[in-house]
Amino acid sequence: MRRWDDPVIVALDVSEWSRATRLLDTLQGKVETIKVGLEAYTCLGVGILDELRARGFRIFADLKLHDIPNTVQGAVRGLVRRGVDMLTVHILGGRDMLQAAVYAARDEASAAGSSPAAVLGVTVLTSLDRKSLEEMGLEMEAEELVISLARLGVGSGLDGVVSSAREAKRLREELGEEAIIVTPGIRLTGAEVQDQARVVGPAEALEAGADYLVVGRMIVDDPHPGSALKRLREAAVI
Repeated sequence: MRRWDDPVIVALDVSEWSRATRLLDTLQGKVETIKVGLEAYTCLGVGILDELRARGFRIFADLKLHDIPNTVQGAVRGLVRRGVDMLTVHILGGRDMLQAAVYAARDEASAAGSSPAAVLGVTVLTSLDRKSLEEMGLEMEAEELVISLARLGVGSGLDGVVSSAREAKRLREELGEEAIIVTPGIRLTGAEVQDQARVVGPAEALEAGADYLVVGRMIVDDPHPGSALKRLREAAVI
């Protein structure tokens, strides 16, 4: 997949259509890619994907698919038909599931004569810390688990991974230049971390090797989203 010029991805984490359209009106022409997560997808439905496509946004469908291979393959086909540009699966779903997702994305795109959506693997959620991992029976440090899962994901054909920018430098060293690295948990200096445990500033994330920065609440919840986006770009020097 060709890298896009704009590394900023805004997460449309809203549950009402009126709020979504106001935000999109503000962001149109200021950012290229919008992320649709579970909140927007379940509250607004698949129509939000059609709305984004009609407005000319690139679409990052961050639904973190995690199920048996056949079910994930069907879901990926549905997303590709809706014109998404990137989508996510949980690497913990295992090699067979990951390969099924990649096959579905490429096969569906081939049938439509379009470029395949990038399939990215979620490693360790940025809300999880060492204590959280231990409670799940995972004794590895977060960074080591991220690297291990990333190797499995890319080795299974994924185009890249989603991970905290804290691991971005090692991921770039381990996965090479071709792998796409998307980093959520981006915060400006002094901002509240909220429910994120492993956060990083935008410039630091890009310097570490991230291709894309996912930013949600600091823009979506700001009374002036356009101004918040401008502050982010200034902090990231982009």
